Amino acid sequence: MEEAVLAELDRALEPVDAARAAAYPGEAPTRQPVHTCYVPADAVVPGLVGSWGEQALAALDEHGLPDLGLPGELVEQVLPRVRAKLAAEPVEDLRVDSEDGYRGPPDREDDDVARAAAVLAAEPGLPPFWGTRAKSLEGPTRRRGVRSLDLFLGGLAGRGRAVVTLPKVTAVEQVAAFLPVLDALEQAHGLALDLELQVETPQAVLGADGAATLAAMLHAGRGRVTGLHYGTYDYSASLGISAAHQASDHPAADHAKATMQVAVAGTGARAVDGSTNVLPVGERAAVHAAWRLHAGLVRRALERGFYQGWDLHPAQLVTRYTATYAFFRAALPAAGARLAAYTARVDGGVLDEPATARALAGVLLRGLDCGALDAAEVAAAAGVGRAALDALAGRPPR
Repeated sequence: MEEAVLAELDRALEPVDAARAAAYPGEAPTRQPVHTCYVPADAVVPGLVGSWGEQALAALDEHGLPDLGLPGELVEQVLPRVRAKLAAEPVEDLRVDSEDGYRGPPDREDDDVARAAAVLAAEPGLPPFWGTRAKSLEGPTRRRGVRSLDLFLGGLAGRGRAVVTLPKVTAVEQVAAFLPVLDALEQAHGLALDLELQVETPQAVLGADGAATLAAMLHAGRGRVTGLHYGTYDYSASLGISAAHQASDHPAADHAKATMQVAVAGTGARAVDGSTNVLPVGERAAVHAAWRLHAGLVRRALERGFYQGWDLHPAQLVTRYTATYAFFRAALPAAGARLAAYTARVDGGVLDEPATARALAGVLLRGLDCGALDAAEVAAAAGVGRAALDALAGRPPR
């Protein structure tokens, strides 16, 4: 083949290569929280995070864990770890809500938002991930939402990196128009701000032109959008699904979430599952029923590649961590053996490729990040330590 022909091929495709690399830099090489806990701004109190853990432990002590369809030996492994997690780091990602969850009167919102920020600023430590959910950018709530954002972030100025969740996004233009607002808030308050989009409207999933609007919204964020979060109830209601059948495992939800998953693939953003509003409160039978439902939904999401979801009540932490820890612990033997064979170049019953090795390393790293797995047992199963796992998964060294 003549060099001129190859040179022309390179010339024609180099801009395409550059554009793809910019739009699809790969999976985010950072820890992902297993959940996001939404707390209304008027419900933020001193010791909030520790209180969630204490309430979860109290519910577990009072009601005991029901049969969640897990092997007994797996439950024995998981429960001590869940208790330790609830005592040490019950909330991985906290979102203070000034949107639908906020129930205060309009004339109290400034005070409630500012007080919530002051309470969190006085805490000895924030959760690993934290931020706030604003109001939507629709005309009636646009300025009010930005004002609350300004007040909340101002009360936590200089505290590192925060997340802003933008709900009910309906148009690509909303995302583009919001970027200068985030820039101004960053400069004003000395914070680095990430942006999450909440998928709660049909227009976000399918536009009038027949295109998947989510992908355009994500790329309109110019790298700032870190996640697409499914809004179970607003989205279901907008499709006319009756209240009794609104759930994150409804076929309509699966369609929206599959679209989210495809939109974020390779971009560094994450697709995040929604919530269940069936809360584990009341008598033991009701608590157990809610726990079984929640654990099943968490397990289902994990099996489909959604590693994060919403929790709305402290007692949901029991099944969030039980189901999550059981998932990663059950994955450890096979993932470890396959990764050990891959790194040792040993032929076996499964021929894994680099992409699969990356996924295997990612599963083990997720288990380590959330506390489901220990470094020593992962190294024993996989034959490699944390640094090698980070390299296989494309993460920067710790």
